[in-house]
Amino acid sequence: MTPVHFSFTLAFTLGFSGLAFHRKHLLSALLCLEAMMLSLYIAMALWSFQTESTTFSSAPMMLLAFSACEASAGLALLVATSRTHGTDHLMNLNLLQC
Repeated sequence: MTPVHFSFTLAFTLGFSGLAFHRKHLLSALLCLEAMMLSLYIAMALWSFQTESTTFSSAPMMLLAFSACEASAGLALLVATSRTHGTDHLMNLNLLQC
């Protein structure tokens, strides 16, 4: 495994482990998701550059667009929950209550 592949794999793994083990705040969960998506974007961009494929060159841009949509939806949820509940702690968010 080359050092470039190792660094992207490590970045994705660190983002995933942060999402799995440190779920106290909604903002930290969103940041871990963004780290995972950005590592996937950079890996896909380098992969399409290395293979010199013109048919796959638009896939990293589509992934980046979906990542931006996911980030905006996550921030909207963060603002909505902080306004209604007063905090962004994930333990205080109970979906069964109105």
